[in-house]
Amino acid sequence: MEKMWKVEFRNVGSSYFPQSRVECHYSISSQHSWASNDWIGLFKVGWSSVKDYHTFVWALAPPSYREGNDAHCCVHFQAGYLPGASAEQYQFVYVDGKGEVCSQSAAFTFSAPKPLEELVTLEEGEPGHEEGEDMLMVIPRAELLQGRLQECLKERAELLQALEAAERSREGEQESVRRSREVWEKQQEELEREISELQEELRHSREQREELKKKQEELECVIVSVKEENQALMEKRARGEERISQLEEDIRLLTQRGLERETDLERMKERAKKVAAQKKEEENERKNLKVKLEQTEKELHSLSTEFQSLRSSLAQRDTHALQLRDTITTLTHKLNNAHRKEAASEAALADLRGVQERLGGSERCVETLRGELRDMAAQRDAAQAELHQARLQAAQLTLQLADSSLALREGRASWAQERESLQHSAEMDRMRLEMLNDEIQQKEELLQEERMEREKAEVELGREKDCNRVQLGETRRELQELKASLRVAQKEKEQLQTEKQEVIEYIRQLEQRLEALSESKWSATALLQSSRADSPLSDSEDENPEALQEARASRALSHYSLCDQPQPDLLLPATPPPSPRHLHTSHGVVISQPAPYCCPPQPSSDSHAAHSSESEEEYEVAHSGGNSSGEETALLLPDHTDAALSDLVESPLW
Repeated sequence: MEKMWKVEFRNVGSSYFPQSRVECHYSISSQHSWASNDWIGLFKVGWSSVKDYHTFVWALAPPSYREGNDAHCCVHFQAGYLPGASAEQYQFVYVDGKGEVCSQSAAFTFSAPKPLEELVTLEEGEPGHEEGEDMLMVIPRAELLQGRLQECLKERAELLQALEAAERSREGEQESVRRSREVWEKQQEELEREISELQEELRHSREQREELKKKQEELECVIVSVKEENQALMEKRARGEERISQLEEDIRLLTQRGLERETDLERMKERAKKVAAQKKEEENERKNLKVKLEQTEKELHSLSTEFQSLRSSLAQRDTHALQLRDTITTLTHKLNNAHRKEAASEAALADLRGVQERLGGSERCVETLRGELRDMAAQRDAAQAELHQARLQAAQLTLQLADSSLALREGRASWAQERESLQHSAEMDRMRLEMLNDEIQQKEELLQEERMEREKAEVELGREKDCNRVQLGETRRELQELKASLRVAQKEKEQLQTEKQEVIEYIRQLEQRLEALSESKWSATALLQSSRADSPLSDSEDENPEALQEARASRALSHYSLCDQPQPDLLLPATPPPSPRHLHTSHGVVISQPAPYCCPPQPSSDSHAAHSSESEEEYEVAHSGGNSSGEETALLLPDHTDAALSDLVESPLW
């Protein structure tokens, strides 16, 4: 069982010419991962290592190749790197970048081209000449076939180009239709998205409306609660007013009591003033008495000092005692007066003590009055504090009432504003809903229009598909006609071969007859010469031997030529009937002839290289058109015919 290769070589011939480049066709399967360092080498059969290659080229892949897909590729081995003509067998080997062998081709050889065995005579009539003056051209049959093949290939390339243009136009139309369809789908998605957004906005607006309704209900509940609080505040206000009236009556009573207490205080103040005046008088008297006591004490001190001085003077001056008796008597008299004054001062002191006791009693009364006054002042302060607190409570109540009334007014104003805003928002929501409904209707109309356009586009697409199908059918019909024309050409080729064989047989018969005629003529001329040798020469012949030579030359047998027309009486019995190809063609006549014994003169190397390069370029153009056509090329010419045609085109003419 043969090994399954990842790469397969196609259309490998049994032999190639070393003077022309060699094409290597191969197919990459989906199992092979192509890399840029893959290469194809030319190896001798029986090689043992990948380094034993004769030459190599890098394995190429088409630009549209993707890994995991099958691809058909082709590379060229240039003529300068190919081995010479020999009997050794070679083969193509595909090696990947890792050095692993992925495929091997069948064996083939390189052999020199053989000379052409057939020539074709082409008879062409020049314009302006008569029919009998046609010119015969001897050209190789391969050149004629190559020209016809090139014409067929050109026609095929033109047809393939037309088919490719039709396919491109069809693909462009399909692409435009696909793009328009994508644009329409995108627009449809955008419209659906907008519709969903509008529905979402409508749902949000409904939710907001429900929330606003809930807020309105809550506000109504708040308003009811505010009304209840207002009623409670009114009741509290009435209670506060009653309490204020009671407090005012209490304040009046307290003010009356305070006035009475103030009158009592004024009376007590007058009494205290009187007591203070008496106290001041007593203090003045006391001060006077103190001054008098101080004066008496000073006098007593002075007297004591004088008495001491006198005693000292008496003690010192005993002699002066007598003189001083009178003074002593006076002094005793003065002392008695002083004792009397001391007794009077003691009485004043007793009076002063009584006054002091009275002053203490008055002070005690003043202290009691002061305590009572303090109690009255404390009661007055307490009454004033209670009055102040009552006034503060009344002010607080009035402030609370003002605040509650202000809050009530603000609540009413805010409620009115909220009510207006809610009404305005409800109206705006209604307007938005109406606008959304209008937009939804417009979107629905646009959707209907787009559906109509889509249906029209689908109808146009169907028409275009029908047109494309018709064009494809026409192209297929043209391909079938081309195939039929190729078959007709093959049949004509077979007919030409049969006619050629018939003409060759006819020529052989003519040659045999001509040989027989020539032998008979040679025998007749020999008899004539022998008879003339026996007869005497004339005077003219003796005098002019050149005339004799001319006569002999005129009587001599002409050389055989295929271009000479045979005698009608000799050719009539054996002339074959004309072929239908000669009857239908009015231009040059093609006559097949046997090949000459010697090869025709070879053209120069430059002309041969130019001719081969031109033929190779023409074949590359045709082959590129064939590769780009795809399946249609496979329908026109199979792979083995491509190889045969390439061998015919690239082979030299001689």
